[in-house]
Amino acid sequence: MRPYDAFLLISFGGPEGEDEVIPFLENVTRGRNIPRERLAEVGEHYFLFGGVSPINQQCRDLLAAVTADFETEGVDLPVYWGNRFWAPMLTDTLARMKEDGVRRILAMPTSAYCNWSSRTAYHEDIDRALAELGDDAPEVELIRPFYDHPGFVDPLVEHTRKALDALPAEQREGAHLLFSAHSIPTAMAEASGGSCHDHGPEGAYGAQLNEVARLVAARLDREYPFEVVYQSRSGPPSQPWLEPDVNDRMEELAAEGVPAVVVIPHGFVSDHMEVKFDLDVEARETADKLGIGYERALSPGTHPAFVSMVTALVREYTEGTEPARLGDLPRCSDGEEKCCRQR
Repeated sequence: MRPYDAFLLISFGGPEGEDEVIPFLENVTRGRNIPRERLAEVGEHYFLFGGVSPINQQCRDLLAAVTADFETEGVDLPVYWGNRFWAPMLTDTLARMKEDGVRRILAMPTSAYCNWSSRTAYHEDIDRALAELGDDAPEVELIRPFYDHPGFVDPLVEHTRKALDALPAEQREGAHLLFSAHSIPTAMAEASGGSCHDHGPEGAYGAQLNEVARLVAARLDREYPFEVVYQSRSGPPSQPWLEPDVNDRMEELAAEGVPAVVVIPHGFVSDHMEVKFDLDVEARETADKLGIGYERALSPGTHPAFVSMVTALVREYTEGTEPARLGDLPRCSDGEEKCCRQR
């Protein structure tokens, strides 16, 4: 008997038209008392792209690739998709899965790391959605954080090499690698990982981001200076968030005479809006203003190794295969999500 009846991809969701932008942002910020003018400001990022976030199509593409890989590799699980903040909504997808007779679900979030917003919040949304379905709701198990899986790291290595190759030779020689991830409040970062292990001042989230940056940099053809930077801060100025900001750090590096930077969005699974705007628009404009070279590496997306990783992760749970992991960070397996408190 199979231990699971279906595979579920859970993502953030995003608008697919200008009339969906503000309602989507209202869903994301509900209960946080975000001023309407701030929503309008963020909405302009989407309007630059016709009001369409790339993330939904990226999920469709990933699902198609995963479905094909499941068929090739003999993984007999139907594939579903639900979003936290926009259609297809997670609650609707779980209701449809219940109607389809699905009882046990293996779910994967489009987030590789451990912190409240990228791990525990998914559990909380799942619990709320299941509560609406009543006592006979399906069971859902969330796949482990996969930041240290070769299928996540190897595509980043390949994409970093290509970004470096895109720089002129004279700039490539002195290029600096900036591994970029979504900033979060420092209190949330410190709480990530909880008391399971001593992860350092930035918690499990910061430790994992630094580990992936190290793993990628070590696999390049030569040594480059590298560090982790942050982007997409959305909190009030009075609240401390993880730093340095990618734009601020580029200004410092330019002042030090660094000729070029390659930004690697290792904190993300796909090139969604925060990559397309914050890095491809804002950070590139900063580089142009500073007069330094700039290239941005692709995220894993639908790289064949990443798609194969999804199948391998499923087999860890369905067949008990040995987990594939790189690096040597301490790991919490069972109940890791309970360690990623909000603060």
